[in-house]
Amino acid sequence: ILEALALGVPTIGMPQWVDQPTNAMLMQDVWKVGVRVKADKEGLVMREEIANCINEVMVGERSEEIRQNAKRLKDMAKNAFSQGGTSDKNIDEFISKIERSKLGERSEEITT
Repeated sequence: ILEALALGVPTIGMPQWVDQPTNAMLMQDVWKVGVRVKADKEGLVMREEIANCINEVMVGERSEEIRQNAKRLKDMAKNAFSQGGTSDKNIDEFISKIERSKLGERSEEITT
């Protein structure tokens, strides 16, 4: 899902196990960058459901909102990774702490 977010791609989630249901929920309900495929009572996903999800993302009433949200998150990711962005600063700080540690200087605890 990170790749789709970073590239601004609207997404269709079909979660199977572990973290995928949470990711699909975030993608659909929180970030609003896609839709989640829903299984029937037996846990099966019918081709019509997949077709409906594709239609919703491509031309459905929420498609424009989904595309705009995907682009917004793409822009946020681009800014974070650009020079001076939050990810750039955090990586520089992390490397600096490692370098100080190698030089025998007392280093602050590295936090994530």
